[in-house]
Amino acid sequence: MAAPPLWALPLVVLLLCAAFSSGAAHAVSGHGLGVNYGRVADDIPPPRRSVELLRAAGAGSVKIYDANPGVLRALAGTRLTVSIMVPNEIIPDLAASAAAADRWVAENLVPYLPKTRVKFLLVGNEVLSDASIAASTWARLVPAMENLHQSLRARGISSVKIGTTLAMDALADGAFPRPPSAAAFRADIAEPVVRPLLHFLNGTNSYYFVDAYPYFVWSGNNLTVPLGYALFQGGARYVDPGTGLTYTNLLDEMLDAVVVAMAKLGYGHVKLAVAETGWPNGGDYDQIGGNVHNAAIYNRNLAMRMAKNPGTPIRPGTKMPVFVFSLYNEDLKPGPGTERHWGLYYANGTAVYPIDLTGRRPLWSYPPLQAPENNTPYKGPIWCVLSAAASKKLNETAVGNALAYACGQGNGTCDALQPGGNCFLPNTTAAHASYAFNSYWQQLRKTGATCYFNNLAEQTIKDPSHGSCKFRSPLE
Repeated sequence: MAAPPLWALPLVVLLLCAAFSSGAAHAVSGHGLGVNYGRVADDIPPPRRSVELLRAAGAGSVKIYDANPGVLRALAGTRLTVSIMVPNEIIPDLAASAAAADRWVAENLVPYLPKTRVKFLLVGNEVLSDASIAASTWARLVPAMENLHQSLRARGISSVKIGTTLAMDALADGAFPRPPSAAAFRADIAEPVVRPLLHFLNGTNSYYFVDAYPYFVWSGNNLTVPLGYALFQGGARYVDPGTGLTYTNLLDEMLDAVVVAMAKLGYGHVKLAVAETGWPNGGDYDQIGGNVHNAAIYNRNLAMRMAKNPGTPIRPGTKMPVFVFSLYNEDLKPGPGTERHWGLYYANGTAVYPIDLTGRRPLWSYPPLQAPENNTPYKGPIWCVLSAAASKKLNETAVGNALAYACGQGNGTCDALQPGGNCFLPNTTAAHASYAFNSYWQQLRKTGATCYFNNLAEQTIKDPSHGSCKFRSPLE
C-alpha cells in the first residue's frame, strides 16, 4: 500500500486514537516492567539468584534470548510471566518443516508448562537488521512463526503468543523518523516480510515487538534533542506537523512512528510491545551520556510512566508489555563500552542503582544520585590499551592472538614494535599489546573499529607513551 499523503494522516491518526482510547481492555498482567535477562557474561549469578534479583526489583515479567532449561526451571512457580526465543540460525529449518517446529515446541516449551508461565514465544532477535541473513532467513521468518503457531494449536496451547523482535531500523528513516507521521517501513522489507508479519500478528492477536532506545537517538542528535526529553523529564515538547499531536518524550515519538508505519500497510490496530529499552549506566570516554545518573532517571521514569500514564499520543491509555534492558552488566558483549553497561545489577548481584519497576515508589524517595560527568562530549585525547583486568591476570595466548590480529590490520600498525623500534622495549606481550591495540584503533576507529579485543582492551585518557615510544592519539 502506498503511503497516504500528509493531508490524510490526521484522519488515520484520529481513527487509531479512537480505536485505542479504551486501552485498559488490553492491559497486560504483571506488576512491574519486564526485564531482559541476558547472559553474555562469565561471572553473573546463577538462575535462582537471578530470579530473586528480578523479584527484588519489582519485575513483572522476564525475557530470555533462548529457552535455557536451567533458567526456565528457576522461573517455575513464580508469578513472573516469561518470554522465550528461537535462535535466528534455526528459523529456516522451522520454516521448512512443520515437524521440526513441533519438535522445537515439544523440547523447549512443553516440558515447562504450566509451572513456568511462558507467555510469549519470540522467533528470532532483530532478524531484519542482519543483512547477512537476508537471503536465507528473512522470507522464512513468517512461515516459521506459522509452523510454530500450528504446533501450539495442535497441542491445545492457547496461552502462548508468537512474535518476533524488530529494531527501529526496520523503518526507512531508522530510529528517529521525525515527524512520526512520516514513518514507513523500509522498502526492501515492507511488502515481502512486514506485511505478512503484520497479517500473522493481527490474525493471532499478538504483538509487534520493537526494540526502542531513546539513548541512541539522543546521543546521535544531542545538539538538537534535549536530554530531559529523552529521560521523561519534561520541559521540551515536539508537535508533529502532520497530525498536530504533541509529544513530551522521545520514546513516544519512536513508538508512534512504528504505529504509523503499520497503519500505512493497513494494520494500524496491531498491538505494540517494547521488547527492549533502557539507558546505559556506563561506557567509553567517547560515548556521551552513558552513566548511572541518566540510567536511573530513565528507568525510574519509564516505570512510573507505564504504571500511571501508559500509552502514546496515538494510543492514549493503552498498556503494553515493556521490557527493560537488561538485568546485568554483561561483560562479554562485544562492541563499544555501552554494550557492557545496561544492567540493573552488577555481576556480583549488587544493584547499580535502586529501582522499583512497579512504578509505585515516589521519585523523591530515592537516595541522591551522583552527578553525571559525561553529558557533554569528551574533547580530549583518548587511547586504547590492554585493560587493567587483563594485565593483572594475563592470558598470554588470548592477548597474543589479539596482538597478532591488531598487527595484521591497517598500515604499519606495529612497525614500532619490531626489534630496534621505538616501542620494542619492554619486550613483553602486555606492553606490545597496548601499543598494537592503540595503533589499530586510532587508524580504524572511523570505519567502525572498537577498543574491545574480546574484552581485553579499555580506553584511557592517560597518555601511555613512555620514553621514546609515542602512542598515537586521535588529535594527531
